[in-house]
Amino acid sequence: MQNLDTLKQWVRESSRIVFFGGAGVSTESGIPDFRSVDGLYNQKFEYPPETIISHSFYQRRPEYFFRFYREKMLPLGFEPNITHRTLARWEEAGKLLAVVTQNIDGLHQKAGSKRVYELHGSVLRNYCTQCGKFYPAEFIRDCPGIPRCSCGGIVKPDVVLYEEPLDARTMEKSVEAIGSADMLIVAGTSLTVYPAAWLIRYYPGNRLVLINRDETSYDSYADLVLHESLGNVFSQLSDAT
Repeated sequence: MQNLDTLKQWVRESSRIVFFGGAGVSTESGIPDFRSVDGLYNQKFEYPPETIISHSFYQRRPEYFFRFYREKMLPLGFEPNITHRTLARWEEAGKLLAVVTQNIDGLHQKAGSKRVYELHGSVLRNYCTQCGKFYPAEFIRDCPGIPRCSCGGIVKPDVVLYEEPLDARTMEKSVEAIGSADMLIVAGTSLTVYPAAWLIRYYPGNRLVLINRDETSYDSYADLVLHESLGNVFSQLSDAT
């Protein structure tokens, strides 16, 4: 495959790679995505999922929110796949500047990546909205009803809900990394979630790679496009260092 050969060559020649990934990175670890035919947004619930995981719904119906969150959005017990592990090796080898991710599962860190910018937060971090004390994800999982801190405050997952802004510091670091990259790999994302999707516009180089099973509205902007599964691509990139 000519595009794959080109990608391998670019990876070998690059020393400041940034990887920007979405839900498709984690689906091959068994974590369901949101927007595919079988994804969360196409399942039937009492309320639309976008409503349930909004800030206003969380405030208005916290018990319902946490029941949904535990059942559908708390991906514990999953393992990193070939994509996560390859990226961690690239970072260790000094080829990868950073991972920018829309995922909240913490699998990049579990694979060994150190510089990970989590645009939408992480299920692994949870904090009391009253005193600020942090709790692990298992605390949320094992609490009946609304999880509460020892002080009585609600323990909220450190994930970005609809109607909430992205963390300014995380965005700043992501823009900085992408702006200094000599190669940007965008993978496993439909690039329909904003403002995250705008980040690729900060890439100034000529090695913008899009890897996604389906076409995206940004395909025409890319220097190289592969409509392939990430597992297939990264299993052939694992030795391209």
